[in-house]
Amino acid sequence: MTDTPFRPATPAARRVLAGAAVTLLIAVTGCTGADDRESGGADAATPVAVTLAGPLCDQLPAGDEPGNPASLVSQPADQALQWIPVLTTFEAAVRATGLAAELTGTKGVTILAPTDDAFAAKFSRTNLDELLLHDTDKLRGLLRDHVVTGSLPVAELVAAGTVTTLAGTSLTVTGTGQSARVDDRADTVCADYQVSNARIHVINHVLGTLPTTATDEDDHHS
Repeated sequence: MTDTPFRPATPAARRVLAGAAVTLLIAVTGCTGADDRESGGADAATPVAVTLAGPLCDQLPAGDEPGNPASLVSQPADQALQWIPVLTTFEAAVRATGLAAELTGTKGVTILAPTDDAFAAKFSRTNLDELLLHDTDKLRGLLRDHVVTGSLPVAELVAAGTVTTLAGTSLTVTGTGQSARVDDRADTVCADYQVSNARIHVINHVLGTLPTTATDEDDHHS
C-alpha cells in the first residue's frame, strides 16, 4: 500500500503493533480504505483551516503531509481514524466491533480516542488479542464509552461540564489550559480534529470499567 501515514516509533506503540490481533485486523481491513489512503485522505478542492490543541499535535501529520487535519474534514469518522497514526489500536477496534456504522450513521458524534500507548498501558497483549478477536461485544461496549452524541469542540465539552456517552455513562469534563480532563482520568493530548459528522479528540487514557491487565511481565513476553 502506498502513502502510508507516519507513525511515531514509541516503544509502547511498537509493543501494541506487535500484537497478532492488531496486525491481522489491519492487514484484513486496511484494504477497504485503500482508495482513500492513496488519495492522501483529501477530497475537498478548497483547503479548510483546522486548529488542533494539545502537546501531541506537533508529532502528528501537518501542513501538506498525508493525513494532515485539513485533509480529513470531508472524511467519515472511520476513514479519518486511519490517518491519525497514534490511533492504530482504536481504529482496529472500531473495525473489529462493527462500530464504524454507528459512528458514521449517527447525526454528529464526539469521539474520545485513546492512543496506542494508552491501550498498551491498559491491556496486556493477550487480553487485547482476546478482545479484538473473540470478546468483540465487550470491546464494543468499551468503545461506546468513548463516544458522545453531538459533534463537540473541546471548548464545548468543557463548557458542558458533563456529557453522556453512547453507553449511557456520564463523564465529567474540566478545562486544563487548551486541553480538557475527562472523568478525572484522561487528558486530551490533541483535540479538535474535524471530520465529516464528527469531532475526534485524542486522549491519553482508556475510559470505561474493564480491568487493567497490562503488566511489565507481559511486555517482556516474546
